[in-house]
Amino acid sequence: MRKDIQPGLRVAVVQKHEQKTGVLTEGLVKRVLTNSQSHPHGIKVQLMDGIVGRVKKILA
Repeated sequence: MRKDIQPGLRVAVVQKHEQKTGVLTEGLVKRVLTNSQSHPHGIKVQLMDGIVGRVKKILA
């Protein structure tokens, strides 16, 4: 859910070109790009290093 994802949160995302392989990239959320409260493929975020992907896991 979008409400669970805030800037600064450590997450694992899947990038568009990695969707078939499912390779995850970890990073800190810079901003949330999805406007709706939920999305079937995950909330889209931009990480601090500029990578854009859909959140698959929220990390501790």
